[in-house]
Amino acid sequence: MQAIFNVVLPVFAIIAAGFACGHYRLLGPDSSEALNRFVYWVALPVLLFRAMATVDIGVVFEPGFLSAYVLGQMLVWLLALFLARTLYGRGLAEGAMHGMSGVYGNTGYMGIPLALAAYGEPAAVPTILVTVINAVLIVAVAAILIEIGQSRGGGLRRLGADIGLSLARNPMLISALLGMVWAATGAPLPGPLDGFTRILGAAAGPCALFAIGLFLVGRPLREGLSEVGCMTVLKLLVQPAVTAVLVLYVFDVDPLWAVIAILMAATPTGAGSFVLAQAYGLYVQRTSSVILISTVLSIFTLSAIFLIYPPSQ
Repeated sequence: MQAIFNVVLPVFAIIAAGFACGHYRLLGPDSSEALNRFVYWVALPVLLFRAMATVDIGVVFEPGFLSAYVLGQMLVWLLALFLARTLYGRGLAEGAMHGMSGVYGNTGYMGIPLALAAYGEPAAVPTILVTVINAVLIVAVAAILIEIGQSRGGGLRRLGADIGLSLARNPMLISALLGMVWAATGAPLPGPLDGFTRILGAAAGPCALFAIGLFLVGRPLREGLSEVGCMTVLKLLVQPAVTAVLVLYVFDVDPLWAVIAILMAATPTGAGSFVLAQAYGLYVQRTSSVILISTVLSIFTLSAIFLIYPPSQ
């Protein structure tokens, strides 16, 4: 429980600090958008490049673990799309953000520290692998669905061109792919580049959380509360349950890696979904609300997981 508080409370406090600065108008009315642009175009791409460039390509391809975790995300995302359409009348673009918020966990800033604190160094590889999945696959799928949903028409050729152009201009995808290319060479990052990416990339998480706090000023959390509640349930309860079934009963997964998959699936919605939502100007209020609410409630759901799978140290 202490480990959870040590990780969750700082995340909540950064959001609260952003809210306080926005409430007292310390940074100006456009500060949230400006800060989010910095995260989207600069800090987060640098972070993703470093994460991919320094990963061991040999450990990325664990078929049972990858299949179980990704399939769990896709199944929950499809359910979220269905609910967004049938219950709330949302189109594909907003439904994509509804689904992303239901499967995109805060694995980097909450999942990794929690896993390492609970299960030690052997937990590092699967947690990093899940973070890479979020950074590359989930962002790519969300961007494609949003582009399809916002397509201006013109047939399949125009749609394909719109999607291709959007992905080619998406800094998060391009930086992750460049990092993967670097990792494939097997060369370490040179000292200056390593320091640059480490320092600048470290700003992505805190700045994104701070921007959420700024954005929430003057916007009631009860707006769209039904949708926010649906996304929160999907993220904190449905995704870990589906993932547990897949890693424990369907696929052949190492026991420790199975526990890590369940833990990562139970992390609250990550700030990356807010970054993408604000970049597209889509579903921003509800996305920011679900990040805040799921972060607070994750104290209870993560504690339950640690009761079922006690820490090893």
